[in-house]
Amino acid sequence: MEMKKRLALELRNKKPGEVKELVLDNCRSDDGKIVGLSSKFENLEFLSMINVNLIAISNLPKLNKLRKLELSDNRISGGLEVLVEKAPNLMHLNLSGNKIKDINTLEPLKKLPHLRSLDLFNCEVTTLINYRESIFALLPQLTYLDGFDTNDKEAPDSDPEADGLDDEYDENGEEGEEEEEDDEEELYEDVIDEDEDEDDLDGEEEEDGVDDEDEEDDEEGEDEDDEEGEEDLPQGEKRKREIEDEGEDDPDEDEEEDEEDD
Repeated sequence: MEMKKRLALELRNKKPGEVKELVLDNCRSDDGKIVGLSSKFENLEFLSMINVNLIAISNLPKLNKLRKLELSDNRISGGLEVLVEKAPNLMHLNLSGNKIKDINTLEPLKKLPHLRSLDLFNCEVTTLINYRESIFALLPQLTYLDGFDTNDKEAPDSDPEADGLDDEYDENGEEGEEEEEDDEEELYEDVIDEDEDEDDLDGEEEEDGVDDEDEEDDEEGEDEDDEEGEEDLPQGEKRKREIEDEGEDDPDEDEEEDEEDD
């Protein structure tokens, strides 16, 4: 993809002045030059043009806020004085995998007062004797060369400001996750409470149902016991009981029988 088309794709209907980060890696530059980029990207802080077949950076526009420039795996061999005019606030420059052969080629970088990190991996200049000592002597403002300081202490993965943003993001992310977990726990507890309430109601209904059924069963049992008791009596006893009951019902008849006997 050509650099112009890639640039339009990366914008995605945004205005150039709204863009702070721009990645144009692996696209194709015309004649080894920067194409389509203009000073309208006035707020651009990070620009990456890795493996775009750049030969020179002379077409770089004025980008006062540019802090980090990635130019690795191109064919740049010089012309770094352009950076002093076009990117005066540059802090990190990556020229790994380019055609930098001599230390003198890097001399214009002395005029970048904020330059803290320079990467020159896979450049011929790294094979020179006393390469690291010479670069640190040439560029005293440097803190890290090829990822290490003068004491061979490794550089952090990103600059402090970026780390701050990452930390803020992580804190917000953790807080958001904690809030989500709390909400889920509360929702889970509410569901459990509802289930327990339903179980209690069901239990009460079952108990009431059991009690009522037991009472009905007891009453039916008593009636059946009475009936069974009468059926189990011998015929004589049953008849006697009937006579006794009749006798109790008709006292006048008993008196008449007594008078006749007299």
